[in-house]
Amino acid sequence: MSKQVDTRGLSCPQPVVLVLRAIQQGDQMFEVLLDSEVACENVRRLLGSRGFRIEETQAADGTVFQVSR
Repeated sequence: MSKQVDTRGLSCPQPVVLVLRAIQQGDQMFEVLLDSEVACENVRRLLGSRGFRIEETQAADGTVFQVSR
């Protein structure tokens, strides 16, 4: 992965804002670290609406999205 977006410990809408910023910077492949189910749902919805694919895995400290277009 070329970039990692760490949203752990942040409240919504901050995780969505950080992921949106990565998209606006032109990143086509990146990893998102999340620790909130609400953030997971919101980020999943954003990425889906922008045509990204997500591979989701569970880690000891939260959820990891491997994002690609």
